[in-house]
Amino acid sequence: MKHRIVVLGAGYAGAYVAGTLARRLSPTDTEITVVNAEADFVQRLRLHQLAAGHRIEAPQLADVFVGTGIRLRLARVTAVDPERQVVAVADADGGGELAYDTLVHALGSHGDRSGVPGAAEHAFDVAARPSALRLRERLDGLGDGGRVVVVGDGLTGIETATEIAEARPRLSVALVARGELGARLSAGARGHLRQACDRLGITVVEHTEVEAVEAARVLCADGSSLASDATVWTAGFAVGPVAAAGGLEVTENGRIVVDRTMRSVSHPNVYAVGDCAYAIGDNGRPLPMSCASAGYTGMRATAAIVGSLTGRKIANTRLEYLGNHISLGRRDGILQTVDDEGRAKPKYVGGRKAARIKAGILRMSLWATSHPTFGLPRRKRRLAAAPHASAEKAVA
Repeated sequence: MKHRIVVLGAGYAGAYVAGTLARRLSPTDTEITVVNAEADFVQRLRLHQLAAGHRIEAPQLADVFVGTGIRLRLARVTAVDPERQVVAVADADGGGELAYDTLVHALGSHGDRSGVPGAAEHAFDVAARPSALRLRERLDGLGDGGRVVVVGDGLTGIETATEIAEARPRLSVALVARGELGARLSAGARGHLRQACDRLGITVVEHTEVEAVEAARVLCADGSSLASDATVWTAGFAVGPVAAAGGLEVTENGRIVVDRTMRSVSHPNVYAVGDCAYAIGDNGRPLPMSCASAGYTGMRATAAIVGSLTGRKIANTRLEYLGNHISLGRRDGILQTVDDEGRAKPKYVGGRKAARIKAGILRMSLWATSHPTFGLPRRKRRLAAAPHASAEKAVA
């Protein structure tokens, strides 16, 4: 019997793990299945660009995994039963169950609009492609002077506000920050960010708590309000309830608690990678939800799974967060490194150089994800090519 590996989700973390496992494990001994609700790869890091009006490449997952031996199941995950070691899925044909020996949970996170009245009903987000496309359609329908309010000054909020302001200069864009704009950046980077907002005509509203969202305005805790034709909510992210409902040990917000190898502390044949993993870094703090964390956790999980199946030693590599790469439209950006305590270092890189580096990282991430057979020995590639990756409809 082949060892059955099921990967839930084909975002950056899930696709990377599946492709790397296909490269490093023999197809004669293992069977890898990827479950994903969409047929193509979504560049989540560029969804704010999609919302602003840019064309974003979306490779078909069937093409991405061709030649790897990976089975692609296009379906939505509805439940995980770690005691029976099965995953329940739903698709157009009714769905079914997938049995596994090793499970990799990589379902990521989604925009959390549940904490403020009216946000779920009236606000948009850029955490998923459907919601980003809805925002794009809304922006397309606004005339000159249309008012856009972006709530949240984290990385997603900053990138969304600057991207929309640059791509659609006829719109009026406001960015609402709970504290000081760019509070987690160095003094120099904060100054650079403020200059970028001024250059793009973004109104920055600092030290402001949003109390409610209505169809045409945002209500603030101090009694003031901001007129809005399109409110974009970037003030929080959450993970789905599948892991918690299945009995896995999770945090209050549903992230799966893992050890340093990304293995669930409650169910050792389940691994978590990306945003849904609650992993403690070398500085004693949980890794933030980010693309960089997806890479770190993905590498750890693949090394642990390969080691457990082949008897190879699992290296105890560092688990650290080095910094943030922030795009400020297409021609500006900020690269901010952090120290071992997660605090911003004084030096930063800004301007076109930072924008080029960020664009290069995105291109590299897409290329690595869409070329999972890169580096695969020719003999193993031939073995993996039979059968090719396919979108399976039948219950595995």
